[in-house]
Amino acid sequence: MKSKHTKAPFSYGEDYLTAGKALEICRGHSRGYISDSTAGKVRKSENIVATIAGGDEVVYGINSGFGPLCTTKISPENTRKLQENILKSHSVGVGEFISDEVAKLMLILKVHALAKGYSGISGSTLNRIVWHIENDALPKVPAQGSVGASGDLAPLAHLFLPLIGLGMLSYNGKDIATKHVLEKVGLKPLKLAPKEGLALINGTQFIAAFAVKVVEKLHHCMSQADIIAAMMIEGLLGSSRPFLDKLHQLRPYQGTQHVATRINRLLANSAIVASHKDCERVQDPYSLRCIPQVHGASRNAWLHLKELLEIELNAVTDNPVIIHEDLAISGGNFHGQPLALPLDYICVAASELGNIADRRIYLSMEGNVEGLPKLLVQDTGLHSGFMILQYTTAALVSENKGLCFPASADSIPTSLGQEDHVSMGSIGGRKALQVVENLEKILAIELLCACQALDFRRPLKSTPVIEAVHAMVRTEISHTKNDRIFADDIRTVLGMIRTGAVLEEGRRFDDGEIQNLKSKYDQLFEVY
Repeated sequence: MKSKHTKAPFSYGEDYLTAGKALEICRGHSRGYISDSTAGKVRKSENIVATIAGGDEVVYGINSGFGPLCTTKISPENTRKLQENILKSHSVGVGEFISDEVAKLMLILKVHALAKGYSGISGSTLNRIVWHIENDALPKVPAQGSVGASGDLAPLAHLFLPLIGLGMLSYNGKDIATKHVLEKVGLKPLKLAPKEGLALINGTQFIAAFAVKVVEKLHHCMSQADIIAAMMIEGLLGSSRPFLDKLHQLRPYQGTQHVATRINRLLANSAIVASHKDCERVQDPYSLRCIPQVHGASRNAWLHLKELLEIELNAVTDNPVIIHEDLAISGGNFHGQPLALPLDYICVAASELGNIADRRIYLSMEGNVEGLPKLLVQDTGLHSGFMILQYTTAALVSENKGLCFPASADSIPTSLGQEDHVSMGSIGGRKALQVVENLEKILAIELLCACQALDFRRPLKSTPVIEAVHAMVRTEISHTKNDRIFADDIRTVLGMIRTGAVLEEGRRFDDGEIQNLKSKYDQLFEVY
């Protein structure tokens, strides 16, 4: 039988993990495995922990209590029970369950971190987690309850309750008690060894899993936002001069140069641009003229998050860390601050893309541009046209602004003061994803308006990419002459945005001449 995997297999603990690779494993395009060399490193670390657990020296999390109980020594006969108790006691999550995809990403990220061989995890536990990944037996994890240090304790505790036969699993399209799933497949609950419970719940995999989703979704939004903005420039008879390379060489931010080059090539040889090259307009409003500066700044923020996320994905983030036989360090690698700050920053970056898109939508309805009717329809009065669509984007933009308050600015002490500074990165991650999903809706509405505006430029044609995207939308949604239920149109175009269809359609028609104008930053911003 032919394998469903289309990408090269990934060696947990050894290969370099990126957001893209994590998603490939998550979606079944690639398979992660434990190599023999990785299994050896894991076994060595496991043996070190077993020795410590049977010794007299108190080592946090191995033969001691947790948090403020760190000075309480646990007897050798109770160290296993301690690991089971920590999963139970820390399973305090509330709220809606996270998506199955985010839960699966958490499992993948955790396996990769544990497989580094510094956590004292057993091979049998690691293999059981891999079984959950490969069989889509995905734990039900409540979204709320983590403060982002000491790691994502509550969500990770829920994530690994199934290892000891507890909790719920999403399996074969149903939510089922773990014990019933294990009985069905002939598996028994695990008996955790010393430190395993702590190794499982310490770490930043909840924050990082949301960051993976944000990196992917915002990448799609940024790439499609440039195309939609270029279409709106055509509809509003905007100038192409603000995108010339000579201008952006004088302020050479990577994101700005990349966006300017993209817009330049999207408008290259457009008959619409040529039709108004001698117009009397001196300069365009900022939402058109400053697209490279605004979109580019958001790209710079995205690039920063992507770079930091890759460090995190390949890091050891539990505690204590087993360096060698004589050194187990109780430190703070579980603290979520390194991702909490850029996730707060990315909220602003994504929000601003929606903010400037809303301004272009508003411009398209003013009726101040030659050939473009007020509210984008001819017979206003009887028909409201596209007026109320901008109400929706205004509401979404306002909601995003409210979500931009930095979660990381609000540390609250926990664990009787032992954990006296926490990152709240878990809140930042969830919030960032919500902002990006609102942005998708704003871009969907801008695309509807841009297509309508472009209709009024006929018989003139734009460039192959813009025409292809316009045609794709028009195969599903006709030109608007009379009022209708726009929610249906928004839903259709939102599907195109979420699947990246606008970007893919653009690539299909990206001819050789446009390819030659590609930015030197294309690879930097297109791979995650």
